[in-house]
Amino acid sequence: MINKLKSTIFLTTLLSVFIYLPKINAQEIKGIVHELESSQRVSGVLVKNINNKTETTTDAEGNFKIKATINDYLTFTQAGYEVDTAFVYEEGVQRIYLVRDQKSIVIDEVVISRLTDSRLVAEIEKAKREGQVTETSQNKGGLRLSPSRLFGRQSKQARQSLDLLLSEQRKRKVDRIFSNKMITSVVPVSEGELPLFKEQFRPTLEFIEKASPEDIRVYLLDAYSKFKSK
Repeated sequence: MINKLKSTIFLTTLLSVFIYLPKINAQEIKGIVHELESSQRVSGVLVKNINNKTETTTDAEGNFKIKATINDYLTFTQAGYEVDTAFVYEEGVQRIYLVRDQKSIVIDEVVISRLTDSRLVAEIEKAKREGQVTETSQNKGGLRLSPSRLFGRQSKQARQSLDLLLSEQRKRKVDRIFSNKMITSVVPVSEGELPLFKEQFRPTLEFIEKASPEDIRVYLLDAYSKFKSK
């Protein structure tokens, strides 16, 4: 009787494994690759998943489909464009915007929202370099303030861009935890209400980095109560 019970448990477990594993292996990420400035779709882009080594190319409409899961890294390579990488941290269609080689980007909020995380980091470093207001003194050594850099148009624009870029970076770090899936698992926000709810009640990065799951749950319940009372 015991051996029969063990056999039944083993077969049930084995069957569960066979049923469950294909669901993991079959998961795919869909996306569309655009050119950043024109928003035109880019065909023939080589898309690679760094984690599982699979690859594909975008079709004539810039669409791609690749085996991937949340937290995977994808790379995008196409002649005439800078190689870019994207971190998958949300479900749904991924929109990737490539930058042409040696092409400077005119930064504004719309453009920044389209940058991948890796491109965002690169633009932050570029803005930091262009916005520096000190230079090396050739006479006495060390550093001194450079009026031309401090008041130059390029330097001012770089510092303004840096503020926008850093704000977007903080927002993305928050949204990796403060995700749609996490929000709807705690409070009954409808799909139509979700964008407004996130915009109004997105917590600070400082809070989200220190908060426990219970802290976040309590925060969401309180935020939802305020949201519905308006």
